[in-house]
Amino acid sequence: MVHSEGDIGPATTVLLRQIPAVNELLSRSALRDLQARVGRRLVVESARRALQRLRDRIVEGSLSSVSLAALEQEIAIEAKAAASFSLKAVINASGVVLHTNLGRAPLAREALEHLAQVSTSYSNLEYDLALGARGKRDAHTDRLLGRLLGAEKALVVNNNAAAVFLALNTLAEGAEIVVSRGELIEIGGSFRIPDVCAKSGAILREVGTTNRTRIGDYAAAINERTRVLLRVHPSNFRILGFTERPSLEEFVDLAQRHNLISVEDLGSGCLVDLSPHGIRDEPTASASLNAGVDVITFSGDKLLGGPQAGILAGKREPLERIRKNPLFRALRVDKLTIAALEATISLYLQGKPQAIPALRMIQLSREAIHQRATCLAERLSTHPQFSARVQDGDSVIGGGSTPAQSLPTALLAVTHSRHSAQELERLLRQNPLPVIARVEQDALLLDLRTVFEEQDEDLLRALERIE
Repeated sequence: MVHSEGDIGPATTVLLRQIPAVNELLSRSALRDLQARVGRRLVVESARRALQRLRDRIVEGSLSSVSLAALEQEIAIEAKAAASFSLKAVINASGVVLHTNLGRAPLAREALEHLAQVSTSYSNLEYDLALGARGKRDAHTDRLLGRLLGAEKALVVNNNAAAVFLALNTLAEGAEIVVSRGELIEIGGSFRIPDVCAKSGAILREVGTTNRTRIGDYAAAINERTRVLLRVHPSNFRILGFTERPSLEEFVDLAQRHNLISVEDLGSGCLVDLSPHGIRDEPTASASLNAGVDVITFSGDKLLGGPQAGILAGKREPLERIRKNPLFRALRVDKLTIAALEATISLYLQGKPQAIPALRMIQLSREAIHQRATCLAERLSTHPQFSARVQDGDSVIGGGSTPAQSLPTALLAVTHSRHSAQELERLLRQNPLPVIARVEQDALLLDLRTVFEEQDEDLLRALERIE
């Protein structure tokens, strides 16, 4: 803001003259130390902005004195904030295992170790060590996924939307795809099957009704332009009641009889049977391949428990065609994703799925969670301003997986003598290590299913900081 001399009174002029120069501020011991920690550039930029705000406040008449100590503190806060990371770890106490907003599946420690080893050195990403010649980066995951799933070939791209798009663009561009009207779903981020089909260059032919589609509906829609029969797992919703859907075996048989390619978008990428834990109707990738589906696609960072990726697996001929698509290079993943995914798949092959955090959280019993919650409630209740109790509740898998199904859990319900549940939620969210909780019926609810055991102490300290 520019002011003429006539606009500024004598008192204001005196205050303006007390404003120090940038170099004078930077010579103060605290700011010299700060420069050593975060760099001169950030401190200089923060000082200039702080001085401009100081001038504006003086001219506006909202400041009656100049405090160098207050100015120094303001610069330090801003410089430290500028130097800190925006993306940071949080404690997920929401009870949503695959929380899309919180990064979905946390990686296994083995995946992190392999990622660090590969990324901090050179690697044989595209080098065949046996031949001493150039290799293919997808060979690493192709080998392991083929062994795990029983697939003839597998490819990895940057997410499942890319996997579906690439498959349809390769196999049906300019031709027709037949899909049930009840499977034209939309998942998070406005990912819509009809839009993906349109962008792929394929022509969508809808069959059946929203709640009932028979194998005869698919058969009646097949013509000389048909190339693909598409089946989509309705990951994030369920239609109940008067419904009908062809079996996977009928779907595959129809495609084979008409020499068409069967493609199934499995969405969440479940590799193990979750029915012992109360999760039903979640198809596994191996079951689809064993039934004869030509190409399946699924996510890497959902029920598989790995990094964000889109996986295509199935029969060699269609997968080879997909790999030759020029768009494959645009959608391929880097060495970090390959390393994390390779290590995650290896845990399955070694028979150690319990080492994968998302699966371990899903398999936690209500009793085990109740025991931890009771311990925290007892310790928290020693603070007079807190009241804590353990109550029954439900966790969800989330991430567009297993809709209308939940996991029984024990919730830590917390109240405070001076803060509302909404204020508690905000204060925990603003903790140095943010805690993400939920609020229901005027109580702060913490679900330890999604809190790592080693984070229990951090969670307690975050609560104890609240006065």
